[in-house]
Amino acid sequence: MRRVFAAASLAALLALANLASAHAILIGSQPKEAGEVVGPDVDVSLEFNSRIDAARSSLRLAREEAGTPPLAPVSAGAQVLALADSAEPNKLVARAAGLAPGEYHLRWQVLSVDGHVSRGSVNFRVRAP
Repeated sequence: MRRVFAAASLAALLALANLASAHAILIGSQPKEAGEVVGPDVDVSLEFNSRIDAARSSLRLAREEAGTPPLAPVSAGAQVLALADSAEPNKLVARAAGLAPGEYHLRWQVLSVDGHVSRGSVNFRVRAP
């Protein structure tokens, strides 16, 4: 009975490890979460723990309006960022131009090469030069 339980536990742990490694997880960003950058032009770089399909991934930039809670749904002020080719298969890079000072939400969605979709956001502040 103990052996059956041990084997079942090991199989469950291996399955969870495979599931966790299947999703692309954000491991670094520029701008950093809750960071501050000098505008009006901002280089964006997101690094993930695994390869991603950049052609099927997206970045959206939304500005927090006065009285709008953080991470509110994207509204008419959202900007879709054009992705640039990255030499590294686990990175998304883009450039946001003409940003006014204020709070921004960079919302990302990536497709890992095994077919899993991951989503998240990075919040940062732009200040005037």
